[in-house]
Amino acid sequence: MFEIFKNRLEIIGTLETVTALRISAGRSTEPIGSDLPVIKDAFDRPLIPGSSLKGALRSRLESFLRGIHHDFAANPAQETEWSIPPDEMASVKERIKNLTPQEKEAQLHEYILNNTDLVSSLFGSPWLASKFQIRDLTVSQPDDNWFGQYQERDGVAIDRDTETAGDSKLYDFQVVPAGTPFIFHAVIENAEEWELGMLMIGLHQFQTEQIPLGGGRSRGLGVVKLIIKKMNWVDVRDENYKRDKTYKPQTDPKKVQDYLKSLINNSSNSASSDIDTQSLKQAWADVFINHLSSELQKRTNTTATSSH
Repeated sequence: MFEIFKNRLEIIGTLETVTALRISAGRSTEPIGSDLPVIKDAFDRPLIPGSSLKGALRSRLESFLRGIHHDFAANPAQETEWSIPPDEMASVKERIKNLTPQEKEAQLHEYILNNTDLVSSLFGSPWLASKFQIRDLTVSQPDDNWFGQYQERDGVAIDRDTETAGDSKLYDFQVVPAGTPFIFHAVIENAEEWELGMLMIGLHQFQTEQIPLGGGRSRGLGVVKLIIKKMNWVDVRDENYKRDKTYKPQTDPKKVQDYLKSLINNSSNSASSDIDTQSLKQAWADVFINHLSSELQKRTNTTATSSH
């Protein structure tokens, strides 16, 4: 289906290492240097892949939601445990193959939306694009914060039988020191309020140092703290559409035009300059909790009906 721009949330901040961080680039092939260097950017500075942060965030939210109902978060690592497995998708396509292209597209789109688990709805699945994007995190203000101060630490492999250090098993690994700030920049487009609430709860885990990153976490490495400095919120949806998702048009043409004008005038933040960030975060979180209750009730009713 052709996408319509409805809203956009931009989150800007800093992710700071509280303890040393190790996101490995794999075993080094260099004759000298660390056995296990960290991943770096083109300027030889440390880099945190956006996919690492996104994966850790998704995993934490999945663990929360599975605690409420296992259907709320599918297992993205196993094809047979996707919310729509490949054989089921093939069956749906076979069933609608004789429809017109427009009808097929509409029915397939509706089927995917209705059968995708809650976490994949925001983070994406093989059948649905992600609404949430995080840029790779580079060192903030590197002229002031980065002087090539990588740390080298030693490690040793232990022989399980003798419980002593194995022969020739000494190695060293590189870490990024504590106190290194990275630029955090995320964008979420066309999200529902409950999806934004889910995201706010997940990001709060990073704000309170509850989600470690990288390797060596059992040794205390990878503790990070997210500091959100700014949120830009643009919402061009029609007020009637917000209350009734069948209402058309979905967007307010005047709001769209005003937003486009603000882009041309290089003042993209003007559409959201007066927002109360804390109130929005709380409102989205409340909608998310209510959405969970509603979805749980639906599944409870389905189970009760099928058991009769």
